[in-house]
Amino acid sequence: MAFEFATAGRIVFGRGCAARIGEEAAQFGRRVFVLTGRRRERWAFLWEDLRRRGMDCERFAIMHEPTVTNVEQAVQMAAAAGVDVVIGIGGGSVIDAAKAVAAKLPNPGDLLNFLEVIGQGRPLENPSLPCIAVPTTAGTGAEVTRNAVLRSEAHGVKVSLRSDTMLPVRAMVDPDLTLSVSPEMTAGTGLDALTQLQEAFVSQRGNPLTDGLCREGLRRAARSLERAFAHGDDSAAREDMALASLFGGLALANAGLGAVHGFAGPLGGMVPAAHGMICAALLPPVMAANIQALTERDPDHPSLDRYRETAVLLTGRADATAKDGVAWVRQLCHRLKVPSLERLGFTAAQTAEAVSKACRASSMKGNPVMLTEEELAAIYRNAL
Repeated sequence: MAFEFATAGRIVFGRGCAARIGEEAAQFGRRVFVLTGRRRERWAFLWEDLRRRGMDCERFAIMHEPTVTNVEQAVQMAAAAGVDVVIGIGGGSVIDAAKAVAAKLPNPGDLLNFLEVIGQGRPLENPSLPCIAVPTTAGTGAEVTRNAVLRSEAHGVKVSLRSDTMLPVRAMVDPDLTLSVSPEMTAGTGLDALTQLQEAFVSQRGNPLTDGLCREGLRRAARSLERAFAHGDDSAAREDMALASLFGGLALANAGLGAVHGFAGPLGGMVPAAHGMICAALLPPVMAANIQALTERDPDHPSLDRYRETAVLLTGRADATAKDGVAWVRQLCHRLKVPSLERLGFTAAQTAEAVSKACRASSMKGNPVMLTEEELAAIYRNAL
């Protein structure tokens, strides 16, 4: 057995830990570039803390999922300011943008040169600037991953900028920052976390360390996602989901994902739908297709046992079967009002394009079984 495990320079978890952002940033310099969502006023405590410490601060807002253009604009602004450290405080989109800016600043040249699939995929030769990641949603785990997902409007696809040096120097996870998240976003981000945990658990690249993270994360998500959706002020449920998201990020960064995310990246570039909802619509048909393919082609495959264990963790029943796990996820998606792909704006006419793009996605490499184009097309149609 051999594996590697890499993560953020330090992980800080706990209610109220966001108050320490300025203190942590000051360790890396006095010129700070902060990326946020649209509600900058929410972080008045941070602006005041940075000012009190005599630190210069430039701000940049990420209004939607980050695009190649967004990142190029932010890089130009940060370079002009000569920043020492980058902070991303927001959802996965903001944190991905922050990691991309921190990575691109020391690496001159067209951003397209470094992107997967649509670009040359050139390695980033120089290490990223220090990046501090502060998530405000519980879903992507982006605070502990080594890539940034960017949308290319010109190509109609979402692709990754990826490097081992893109891991943040600090991941500061404060569950209190998620208390105001809406029910719809709680559902979408929480189901993204659940998907990442499940896919990493059955991935071909899984290892004992990521397996433990997935088991604990799945258990917490199963007991708390619906509670956080229905009762956003439930601090214990929010803490569980913040941990589930963190564990999902740790797991996927070291074990990879699978067909759900193989589809979700390309689909997110085709239609501007929420990533978490795309994942949620795909998760039950992908689980069902993988279980059927493994049963038919490799019934002794260890991932079949992982699917059965997933079902036990989700349902709480020791006798649960792999198919029971699929049914549990499908019922949860119904209760959380997850729309079908069709309601998100996708059509049957896009099947061939979706399958073609999914086949080229890097996440497909972790899927426990090689699915045929016909099986992938059936997954897409079943999610409509």
